[in-house]
Amino acid sequence: LELDDINYRPIDEEEGAEEERPTRRRRRRRNKGEQNAEESRSGENRENRDEHDEHESRSDRDRDRDRDREDEGETVTRRRRRRRNKGEQNAEDEQPLTRRSRKQQYIDEITDVEGSTRLEAKKQRRRDNRRERSRQSQIMEQDFLARRESVERFMVVREKEKHTQISVVEDNVLVEHYVSDIQEVQTVGNIYLGRVQNVLPSMEAAFVDIGQARNGVLYAGEVNWDATRLEGQPRRIELAFKSGDPVLVQVTKDPIGHKGARLTSQVTLAGRFLVLVPSGGMTGVSRKLSERERSRLKNIVSKVAPKDMGVIIRTAAEGASEDAIVKDLESLVRQWERINAKREEFWHGKRPKLLQGEPDVAIRVVRDIFNDDFTKLIVEGDKVYDRIEEYLDTMAPDLKTKLEKWDPAEHEGKDVFDKWQIDSQLRKGMERQVYLPSGGSIVIDRTEAMTTIDVNTGRFIGRGKSLEETVTRCNLEASEEIARQLRLRDIGGMVMIDYVDMVMPANRDLVLRRLVECLARDRTKHQVAEVTSLGLVQMTRKRIGQGLVEAFSEECPTCKGRGFILHDKPTVSAEYDDPYAMRGGDPFVKTNKHGHGTTPAPEPQGSSPAVKAKLAQIAAAAVAANNAEQDED
Repeated sequence: LELDDINYRPIDEEEGAEEERPTRRRRRRRNKGEQNAEESRSGENRENRDEHDEHESRSDRDRDRDRDREDEGETVTRRRRRRRNKGEQNAEDEQPLTRRSRKQQYIDEITDVEGSTRLEAKKQRRRDNRRERSRQSQIMEQDFLARRESVERFMVVREKEKHTQISVVEDNVLVEHYVSDIQEVQTVGNIYLGRVQNVLPSMEAAFVDIGQARNGVLYAGEVNWDATRLEGQPRRIELAFKSGDPVLVQVTKDPIGHKGARLTSQVTLAGRFLVLVPSGGMTGVSRKLSERERSRLKNIVSKVAPKDMGVIIRTAAEGASEDAIVKDLESLVRQWERINAKREEFWHGKRPKLLQGEPDVAIRVVRDIFNDDFTKLIVEGDKVYDRIEEYLDTMAPDLKTKLEKWDPAEHEGKDVFDKWQIDSQLRKGMERQVYLPSGGSIVIDRTEAMTTIDVNTGRFIGRGKSLEETVTRCNLEASEEIARQLRLRDIGGMVMIDYVDMVMPANRDLVLRRLVECLARDRTKHQVAEVTSLGLVQMTRKRIGQGLVEAFSEECPTCKGRGFILHDKPTVSAEYDDPYAMRGGDPFVKTNKHGHGTTPAPEPQGSSPAVKAKLAQIAAAAVAANNAEQDED
């Protein structure tokens, strides 16, 4: 302040000035009673003031002592004390003084749960989902219709050599792709009468022999406890099953790597419009349907549903007639009766038995996806065409008019996939980097834990007035492509999206809403969570198949899928042998010792004899002139 020529008054002088400032008070006449009370009160105040002055003088002494210690280099920590009355002091004297350190105040023991851990986790997820649904607004009719926007959607099936490929095309753009190997047996959805091999109480799981190379895993959270008949005992898997017991199970996930198939004893039978739950008694409706359609379907199912079975209404049931729903339900009930009869027949056997197998991928995709939204179904291949035609004759005769057969001889030998460039779109769908029409790009990396997606502006410089507008437009375009890539690559599990940073909260909400709207076309179960504190969007998508990249690739024998080659000694890149070029060097100047990728500079050549003679003359003339100057001096 002195250097800046600013006048200031010290704090002590200001306080002294305020104390010296005269204060005028208005006095009123008091009677004798008020005066006596005032004197007694003033006596108490005087005692309190004396006590306060003594306390202040003691605190001043302590403060001076602390200041002296700090000058000597010691650290002083003071604690404020509150005055206690005599009763508190006596009670504290009677109790033993036990103080716990800050580390001991934390819980240092493992907290256990009562019953099954997986059941508790399932309950917790259900509570969270109910809380999340209560926060969300109900889907209105106009929102539902906006999601099912008018696009030209058709399905293409090709049977070539040993494989059957099914593609879903929207507006001539490939959005979904499924691959089936005819020799490979699909196990998801199959119902087995298995035999329990062993039970692990600490893992809350039982290993069940279903006739495959590896035993399937049945976790406690997937057990149908009503069929175990524990009769009031705790729901522990070691009490429900013993080694050698027969159990009815259904495969929910195919074997992956060293893991066996994932099993459940809560069997479900999927039809075209409905899913029958023989062990339940509740009716559920897909949340993707509008409120009016949900109430209509509920009324139809409540009339015809069996009393001791549960029914789930699928999204494909939208607009279905009552006769079609009743026919679908009767077909599922007949399936369950056949499975029950087989179970009673083989219950006392010693080997596992397949009671019902799921159809191949082509029939399953047609059953689950193909509906009135599709304009046509084009099939190339005699065998797969006959299977699909037979299924549509039995289950969906109203869709048979949309079935078309592709004969390459009628189209100049052209393949059905060549008609819509599906093979080239598949090759682009396997690349790590996907370019956006505007010039931006997204980078997709898959790890063991999750799939990460990074959004880059790239060459997109925008035409707006600010960086915020440019970044938001790039993120909106990336959201549409991310939703398509998730469906095309069949990416499941956790997905983390790193958008380009936006400043305005309204723009973040706009990008998140666009992502949810684009994912509305995805029939696979998914959930978009809130934006994290770091600005990342986290979401989950149900894992169904092995994925597009995994279906068309195999692991590299050199790098074992890691993407780089390991050496026994420390090394740098062969392209840039100068380590400074890799660590902070100029990225535009390739400093290269061995000349990889650069042309070496031409070596200097010798002068011709004529040039040498001319240079000798010039040098001699210079020497002569120098000698002449010295002679003159």
